[in-house]
Amino acid sequence: MKGMITVLYSSRLLRLNTPLMQGPDVLEVQEKLVGLGFDPGTPDGIFGESTSKSLRRFQDVRGLKVDGLVGPLTWKELNNKDPLFLSSKAYSAPGSPKIHIHVDTRILTLTFRETIRIYPVAVGKPSTPSPVGNWIIIAKEVNPDGPFGVRWMKLNVPWGSYGIHGTNNPSSIGKAFSHGCIRLYNEDVTELYDLVGEGTPVSITGEVRKVRNLKIGFRGKNIRDVQEMLFDLGYFSNNLDGYYGKKTCQAVIRFQEHSEITPSGIAGKTTLKALQIAHDLAMDDTHP
Repeated sequence: MKGMITVLYSSRLLRLNTPLMQGPDVLEVQEKLVGLGFDPGTPDGIFGESTSKSLRRFQDVRGLKVDGLVGPLTWKELNNKDPLFLSSKAYSAPGSPKIHIHVDTRILTLTFRETIRIYPVAVGKPSTPSPVGNWIIIAKEVNPDGPFGVRWMKLNVPWGSYGIHGTNNPSSIGKAFSHGCIRLYNEDVTELYDLVGEGTPVSITGEVRKVRNLKIGFRGKNIRDVQEMLFDLGYFSNNLDGYYGKKTCQAVIRFQEHSEITPSGIAGKTTLKALQIAHDLAMDDTHP
């Protein structure tokens, strides 16, 4: 269906890391674990040893892969039957603020009474796209700091911790650069934060590519993205030409064998997801 995408990722991949990952998404995981009876200690927004151990216990009890990684399946289970995250209720009174984000133009538009404000944004890169759909703001935080900048507004996306936030990398604004979150300049997100409240509807639209099974003979930017990740991981040493030829196929097979995935040479959903996770871990990518 136009504009839809099979879920491959869940914003940034939370895990035990050096330096320790921290932010409102980590705090959310900790609070969820506390509420579900898996005590990680006092929630502090820092993904340390106690959080990792608590998460692994949760994954084991819930029949998930016990890897200590907060990916889309773990997010869904943490949010299972949680009306806060699955609710579609939003403010709809005349004149109440509404946000629209277009992933192609990378523009956020705020409509509020007779006021229209437009902000440039960064959106998710092709391998970790922003979640197209209709959402609402369900939580707000001042000064989350680090890669979240000066403001954070969480959306009720059930398979990850996606939000609208500031950034410590202003050069990314206007690009498809993030792990799926919507980034604004800090001065813009501060202004936006003060104009909207919890319950504000947020629509994200645009042409987001469908996940397809990549195989010999295919061309395109998504092929180049796969080649680049394979190159960074040491499986591919040829030119990054965006063509899925024999060398790319062989590199995919080597990765699949190493990752205990059926070595078909076709990069489908399972392979692409594993490749993105392996790449984030290898490149120590912790940005939202």
